[in-house]
Amino acid sequence: MTAPLPALLTILDLEQLEVNIFRGLSPDETVQRVFGGQVAGQALVAAGRSVPEDRHVHSLHAYFLRPGDPAIPIIYEVDRIRDGRSFTTRRVVAVQHGNPIFHLSASFQVEEPGVDTYLPMPAAPDPETVPTISERRIAQGLPAMPHWDRPRPIDLRWVSDPPWLPDGDTAGRHTQQVWLKASGEMPDDPLMHVCAVTYASDLTLLDSVLLAGGMTWDDDREVMVASLDHAMWFHRPFRADDWLLYDQSAPSLSGGRGLGIGRLFTRDGRHVVSMVQEGLVRVVGNKETAL
Repeated sequence: MTAPLPALLTILDLEQLEVNIFRGLSPDETVQRVFGGQVAGQALVAAGRSVPEDRHVHSLHAYFLRPGDPAIPIIYEVDRIRDGRSFTTRRVVAVQHGNPIFHLSASFQVEEPGVDTYLPMPAAPDPETVPTISERRIAQGLPAMPHWDRPRPIDLRWVSDPPWLPDGDTAGRHTQQVWLKASGEMPDDPLMHVCAVTYASDLTLLDSVLLAGGMTWDDDREVMVASLDHAMWFHRPFRADDWLLYDQSAPSLSGGRGLGIGRLFTRDGRHVVSMVQEGLVRVVGNKETAL
């Protein structure tokens, strides 16, 4: 079995079929649909491969259009919208079964000097003092389960009780913090680091929306959750294999949609990424009634 981080890097290493056309695979897992962060990360790789190396992504805006099928490859078609003196714009459409499943627009910029200021990082405990997923489950006396205890490409450590923890202290919270980093050393390619964080950014942001709605993954209610759109702004360089604090909040939940806002900080307090995601959060029934 391939280690989880090398497996993720392999998934992000797209095969180029033709100019502006790439093919990506999904991990060999028994899942119903492709993870949204995977498609976003792969689409950004496709866009970045069509841009000169001196230009780095500073923003992306994406829509999740259809569920992805993990059993077949995903084709990424790159449209070279504009190549300016300072900025480059790319549009990427991910296609399966002849239909678009995902759309991304990304902008890249030549590095240039400028005023540098940002709000300070909120207080948080050191990541080494925060329990891992397995440690949290053991502390609650929960049985070992392969889904939760398996090695992961991204090390995630929730500062407070996460919404997937039964009987956790989650009531009335609109915010959460998660320390994250790649589970091993990554190559120096800056594109791989931003793509790994793009992948990771979709792992926990909608959790804050569930918390705001007084819901958990162990809720008696049957809740349907899916990413609708996703936007990210990359402010400063960082490494995905160093600890990053993911500070999240959910300012709104209505009409079956919830909004999550995140900020990513390096351990020394630099604000490196901002993200906003809207997701479908629909209560479709009661688990006990369904049984």
